[in-house]
Amino acid sequence: MSRLPGALAHLPLPIIGSPLFIISNPKLVLAQCTAGVVGSMPALNARPAEQLEEWLIEITEGLAAWNRDHPEQPAAPFAINQIVHKSNERLEHDMAMCVKYKVPIIITSLGAREDINAAAHSYGGVVLHDIINNRFARKAIEKGADGLIAVAAGAGGHAGVKSPFALIQEIRQWFDGPVALSGAIATGGAVLAAQAMGADFGYIGSAFIATEEARAAEGYKQAIVAGTSDDIVYSNLFTGVHGNYLAPSIRAAGLDPENLPESDPSKMNFGGDAKKAWKDIWGCGQGIGAVDRVMPAGEFIAQLRREYEDARRRLLA
Repeated sequence: MSRLPGALAHLPLPIIGSPLFIISNPKLVLAQCTAGVVGSMPALNARPAEQLEEWLIEITEGLAAWNRDHPEQPAAPFAINQIVHKSNERLEHDMAMCVKYKVPIIITSLGAREDINAAAHSYGGVVLHDIINNRFARKAIEKGADGLIAVAAGAGGHAGVKSPFALIQEIRQWFDGPVALSGAIATGGAVLAAQAMGADFGYIGSAFIATEEARAAEGYKQAIVAGTSDDIVYSNLFTGVHGNYLAPSIRAAGLDPENLPESDPSKMNFGGDAKKAWKDIWGCGQGIGAVDRVMPAGEFIAQLRREYEDARRRLLA
């Protein structure tokens, strides 16, 4: 295992809940953190921009109250995801809010910038940058990121195509800092497998969509419960970046999941006020076959904990 910076050391469970576009909110983040995993959300989920400060107050005060009342079971830290793309006009504002409230972990996506990393480091924050290949991983660390999120094949949202075995082993040939692995992880056993490969944390997203706290349509949650990896489609049509999506939502939009056109990557737009033409297209990873019902986030995390410990016992036996 690598040496972990303060915000990532001594987590009750080696799990980071990934930021879910539209879906993550303070209620879910608080449920994740108080159950022992890093909770996160995209800054852009707070709309209008002024709402981000309200949400940061809600999260920081909620975690402080939990830690005051549960000294024997302190909450895990939380993370805010920043889209570091030129079309995100809110980045400067949103990062200033993160500095003001000393967000423990910043997750950066779609671009690595030294000034964003420096802003987080100014108050002792930790920066994790998500990458889909070893070349991007090197660039992120060169620009000052503290750790990496290896987004392998099968991950929800903007996923890569690399096998997790290939991606982790290439990164570990030169980097000994914090690494989380993303890609179809939905059980405690899969988290232990990620650690066996060389990652420090499992990075879980899609399974948290099917929790009571998630701000997702009921149809979205039920599609995850009913779906398997056969229902996932890989396309760049919806954002300009390749990602994984639920086929039923693509059909509902009047499109054929098996015959989607290619998008022009230069048309990517992550502006804070941009109207999303594909707001009803549901991002999802390949791990959803393990999700069999909608449940509270705390109950799901307790299940992950049991599965993780059971997997450790099986290996030791």
